[in-house]
Amino acid sequence: MRVALCQITSSADPAANLDLLRGQVARAEGARVVLFPEAAMCRFGVPLGPVAEPLDGPWATAVREIADEHGVVVVAGMFTPAPDGRVANTLLVTGGGLHVGYDKIHLFDAFGFTESKTVAPGAEPVVVEVDGVTFGLATCYDVRFPELFRALADRGAAAVLLGASWGAGPGKREQWELLVRARALDSTSWVLACGQADPAVDHGGAPTGIGYSAVASPLGEVVGSLGAEPGVLFAEVDQATVDQARRALPVLANRRL
Repeated sequence: MRVALCQITSSADPAANLDLLRGQVARAEGARVVLFPEAAMCRFGVPLGPVAEPLDGPWATAVREIADEHGVVVVAGMFTPAPDGRVANTLLVTGGGLHVGYDKIHLFDAFGFTESKTVAPGAEPVVVEVDGVTFGLATCYDVRFPELFRALADRGAAAVLLGASWGAGPGKREQWELLVRARALDSTSWVLACGQADPAVDHGGAPTGIGYSAVASPLGEVVGSLGAEPGVLFAEVDQATVDQARRALPVLANRRL
């Protein structure tokens, strides 16, 4: 299955970001799944409450219409209202009869940023099926938690769609690249990691992206990557490679804890 990773730079304007998504989906010719980063709806560094909308709100509905127009499944980060007055950091999956969201479980309370001040954590891993391939969902800081990726594999995921808005800083690119490969090996799954491009602007220390989207095979090989600038990365994902990796390296079957 062909997947397109669209590395973009989101602004603070959801309407403008929707237009950006529309243009990128049109560029992703031949893809069945089109993956966008975390915070595709609105970048970090601004109040998120005023832009949050439910999954049946106008922004997510418009994304579904774009997906259906092009015959693809779109995966994009947005913000939805949480019951406690905060927002949820939601990865929307829409198109082709799908319209679901994954609420980010692990919140980025690290490196001087406190996501949990304004964002409520999710509680459940989520998988979706597209044309017989099961995809797990993850967002940014989730990549530091191997147990989530193993849980997604246990739920049948052959690949994990990871949206991110990675924070910049010393060593952060190296950590990102290492973690994407490690999570692929931990779960013997494809990991398709799409980050925000580097905006080349400091938005008050908010995590607004460094680029370097990448695709790692079930044995941790990087089969494609981008640089810091906006771009589109295509990848071919197949179940056979996963099955072969899990026979050769049965770490999921060999677990004792």
